[in-house]
Amino acid sequence: MTISFIQVLLSLLAGIVVIILLTTKYRVHAFFALLIACFLVGLGVQLPFATILTSIRQGFGHIMQSLGLIIVLGTTLGVLLEHTGCTRVMAGFILKKTGEKKAPLAMSLTGFIVGLPIFCDSGYIVLSGLNQSLAKRTGISVVIMAVSLATGLYAVHCLLPPHPGAAAAASTIGIDFGKLITIGIAVAIPGMIAGHLWARYAGKKVPHVAAGEEDIIKHTVAPSVLMAFLPVIVPILLIAINSFFAFEKNTGSSVQKFFSILGEPVIALSVGVLLVFLTVRNWTKQTVSKLLQEGAEKAGGILVIIGAGGAFGAVLAATKIGEHFSEALNLQSMGIFFPFLLTFILKTAQGSSTVAIITAASIVLPLLPALGLTSEMGRLLCVLSMGAGSMMISHANDAYFWVITKFSGLEMKSMLKVYSVATIWMGLVTLLVVYILSLFLL
Repeated sequence: MTISFIQVLLSLLAGIVVIILLTTKYRVHAFFALLIACFLVGLGVQLPFATILTSIRQGFGHIMQSLGLIIVLGTTLGVLLEHTGCTRVMAGFILKKTGEKKAPLAMSLTGFIVGLPIFCDSGYIVLSGLNQSLAKRTGISVVIMAVSLATGLYAVHCLLPPHPGAAAAASTIGIDFGKLITIGIAVAIPGMIAGHLWARYAGKKVPHVAAGEEDIIKHTVAPSVLMAFLPVIVPILLIAINSFFAFEKNTGSSVQKFFSILGEPVIALSVGVLLVFLTVRNWTKQTVSKLLQEGAEKAGGILVIIGAGGAFGAVLAATKIGEHFSEALNLQSMGIFFPFLLTFILKTAQGSSTVAIITAASIVLPLLPALGLTSEMGRLLCVLSMGAGSMMISHANDAYFWVITKFSGLEMKSMLKVYSVATIWMGLVTLLVVYILSLFLL
């Protein structure tokens, strides 16, 4: 049985359209949208029903095996950091170092650091009260403050594990987490700066004064600055050190063996979780139970989406979509721009950066040889390119867009002018950085 390129292309487009329509217009959970797309694409290219089911099971199981523990631990770490007040301590420390005149920059940096383990929406909600208070105290427009904080959080959310989109893409494409985190942080910084600079520029034209009282969660004893930062910094350092040792050819060193254990993402994140428990002395069994349950439940919703994304990727692989595209199109000339464009279209159309990058990774994986991105560095830059695409454009179909709007009290018109345009600049600047890296590393 020979399947034409047109038939494969139409089946793929139908699957993407179904994902977009179901998740945006009909508000169907992304898990079910992706699952339906699996069958639609599989049947569209005349795969046997048994083959489709087998591919779905294998794809779902593979992604759970590689990412399940990381997502649960990363989510739990974020929940614990919120509860203990570590995020506010970090924010206060950064503000003290930058000064109130540079409060927007302080919020960008805070968002960047806090956003390493915490999802962007949760991070914004936790820090929104502090953000509003600083806007009132300094007289700086809340538009500037809000978008500076939001883009700082957003930069790392789209590019780095343990955030679900980047983590799933890294697992699908086959990238070492440590290398992605190390290089990804360097790539995310220009994106954060681009968002901050646009907020400073465009926000001046949209004056808005913060209203309402400061809403800060009170804690009996705030953790010290050192203890607040440790649960975030230590896991990143452990993973990065392990990645550094991976470049070494000598594997007999006891130090290297030690960090190869501690530097495993699962162990490193577990260390971060344990460190959070040292920040507060008066833990109760009820509090610990409630927070761990919240972390596990929150991770569950993410895991089913990631699993369905893995299933979708397995079905696409079974269709031999890579071979069809390689024969029909000159993808070699597109390189890292194809993953960016694909993710950008998916993100803009359906709103979720996570769903966009998971779906794009499934489509891009079999196309890596045609794109000339089969080397280790090529695959890494491919993931970062998709991360850049998943930044833009955040608008009214993005849940994070409404979190910022609600908790900052901004009008939609202001959000579109400042925040949505900021995400465009972030995506383009990040892509430019990735492209420059590709000139030297590919």
